[in-house]
Amino acid sequence: MSNNTRTYNGWSNYETWAVKLWLNNDEGSYNYWRERSREILLDPCPSDILTDEQTARYDLADELKREHEANAPTIGYVFADLLNAALSEVNWSEIAESMLADAKEELVASGEWPSEATEGRDD
Repeated sequence: MSNNTRTYNGWSNYETWAVKLWLNNDEGSYNYWRERSREILLDPCPSDILTDEQTARYDLADELKREHEANAPTIGYVFADLLNAALSEVNWSEIAESMLADAKEELVASGEWPSEATEGRDD
């Protein structure tokens, strides 16, 4: 792979932007992944190495990737190679980070997550 840094509409590349755009614009996908983001953020898997938010990002990214790979259409010839190449370029972690930030913002607004101003305070 070349050392060229290519970005697209604020995302790491076109493939990442396109997947996130589809996730946001398909109502069923949007609602499903919005809820999964909230669930994963509120109940991350325990880790001795990563913070809860890092674990949540890793887990959501992995789930997004697995779900999309499992649901990719079965096609042949050069088209399968092209689809696999495009999916391999998607920055799943970047998408997960964005979704978790949105989920956290919603949770703070609804009072289900402590705001940054009150975290760590013993009132």
